[in-house]
Amino acid sequence: MKYLLDTHVLLWSLLDTRKLSKRVSETLENRKNEIYVSTVTFWEVALKSSIGKLEFENLNIDKIPSYVEKTGYKTIELGQMEAIEFGRLPLKERHKDPFDRILIWQAISRKMILLSKDERMKEYETEGLRYIW
Repeated sequence: MKYLLDTHVLLWSLLDTRKLSKRVSETLENRKNEIYVSTVTFWEVALKSSIGKLEFENLNIDKIPSYVEKTGYKTIELGQMEAIEFGRLPLKERHKDPFDRILIWQAISRKMILLSKDERMKEYETEGLRYIW
């Protein structure tokens, strides 16, 4: 199976695995699964860190891509068609975060399962999103 990590899941997998659900931990540990991180996640971490919304004591954010590689996770880029077709994803009243919405769209368009604790993801199941926590 192919799984895409929401930003908080990536950070928790690197910094504090106790915050992950048992199901997510088992998914990440299963070597048969393909685990992906979007470059959109790197962008979100960099932006939120630069404006003070995310702070890290024991993590150099410049090294996150190398940490991702060391874990065996794969990185995906935001493709041209994904970017242009993103406008097809309806805007939900309770879920307007642009980073989450792009990750949702990538998961849908690439037929991946999104790993996220965000219960607002349920709003996109009708558009084809599969997610677990």
